[in-house]
Amino acid sequence: MKSITRALALVGAGALTLAACGTAPEETAGGGGSDAGGSTDYKACMVSDSGGFDDKSFNESSHNGLVAAEKNLGVETATSESKTVSDFEPNVNNMVTQGCDLIVTVGFLLAPTTGKAATANPDTDFAIVDSTAQDADGNPIEVDNVKPIEFDTAQAAFLAGYVAAGTSTTGKVATYGGMNIPTVTIFMDGFVDGVAHYNEVHGTDVQALGWDKEKQEGSFTGDFEDQSKGKAVSDEFYNAGADIVMPVAGPVGAGTIASAKEGEGRMVVWVDADGYETNSADSEAQSVILTSVMKEMSVAVEDVITGASGGEFDATPYVGTLENEGVGLAPYHDLESEVPAELQDEVEQLRQDIIDGKVTVQSDASPKGD
Repeated sequence: MKSITRALALVGAGALTLAACGTAPEETAGGGGSDAGGSTDYKACMVSDSGGFDDKSFNESSHNGLVAAEKNLGVETATSESKTVSDFEPNVNNMVTQGCDLIVTVGFLLAPTTGKAATANPDTDFAIVDSTAQDADGNPIEVDNVKPIEFDTAQAAFLAGYVAAGTSTTGKVATYGGMNIPTVTIFMDGFVDGVAHYNEVHGTDVQALGWDKEKQEGSFTGDFEDQSKGKAVSDEFYNAGADIVMPVAGPVGAGTIASAKEGEGRMVVWVDADGYETNSADSEAQSVILTSVMKEMSVAVEDVITGASGGEFDATPYVGTLENEGVGLAPYHDLESEVPAELQDEVEQLRQDIIDGKVTVQSDASPKGD
């Protein structure tokens, strides 16, 4: 890894307009034992992005890691849930004033706030899910009290694109994002390349709507909150003949599930968490989820807290891959019968071929690691 140095200052005002106050932190006393070596004198905290902790996606998965650390290590925890972008800086500052030893920020959009807070508070450790720290201008910076937690989700999305192409009966699949940012487009890159790989292997011409990888242009709703936008864009895709849609938009993806419920043969590829499990209270939603592109954020967050609470924090990036099981493809659950056994075998072999380097998955948004 390149030599890591603390940034001495961030130039100018923050990249985001921030309010003077944020969501009050929720604290819970540490519980459970400390079998994993953590300290009950340690305080681990988390700030969500604007999707909130109940997004059935990456905020919720990350929060599950914090909850697991509290249970398994006995550490004290606190959280601040962001409702809007303007909550980011005050929420992080609230965590600092609460005396947190480690503050985990969730999401690429928190990168400038994380960089600013870490630089101003060198004695507090930070970790950020799905990004590195950034300066006020949005440029990546290396700060030795910030640990990036990143995932090469293009690898797992490649598998999802392959299985979607092989499962589609209309010859059209689609994807869209919440915003055109790297942690979104990395999924879309992998998905359309997986479709292309299926076409190459089978001599087919399945179309992938919604994303042009070469131009890095496609369909975006513009936020991660408005589910009606997700339904509208999904309606367009399904009406255009796509039978499988992959939303990369956090809670907005619920609009895709709503759209899928309204038509025969419509399916959804969920992202970040296993959507079948996170929608366990909605059997109708479960019935349209083909699979999910998973980032094992809960495991990664708990691992980082475990190390930090045991005095082993460092700024070396964690990068989840198929090989270390930091990313993966969820089971097909109720729709397993829709995926031919031969295709399931191909997907498993493709997974191993990616791990072995026989098939290369490329995205400009993939984390670089050391």
